[in-house]
Amino acid sequence: MRIGALARVTGASPRSLRYYEEQHLLSSSRSTSGQRIYSEKATERVLLIQRLYQAGLCSSTIAELLPCITDPAARTPLLRDRLIGERARISAQVDSLHETLISLDAVVDALGDGGSPR
Repeated sequence: MRIGALARVTGASPRSLRYYEEQHLLSSSRSTSGQRIYSEKATERVLLIQRLYQAGLCSSTIAELLPCITDPAARTPLLRDRLIGERARISAQVDSLHETLISLDAVVDALGDGGSPR
């Protein structure tokens, strides 16, 4: 599939897809006219990359971790420890967001149906 089709399917901009390639997170082949051609598996990979970015990982960390996520032969104890560390960091973010949600719920409850606190 071409870059425009991959962008439509994943919601990523063509610029983002080119950036993923520059960062060695995604690969493509080239047509005879030089256009990027992505495999069908690229959709799943782009969605994974987007989720990892949304979780707060930077491109160098994603590049380091992607092989152990997608290739069982690349899994090492060191990368496992790195993944566990990233998971702990994300879990702490979730906990913090949950606390924020509780605080916001308390404010909404205090406002009641009238719209202003008393």
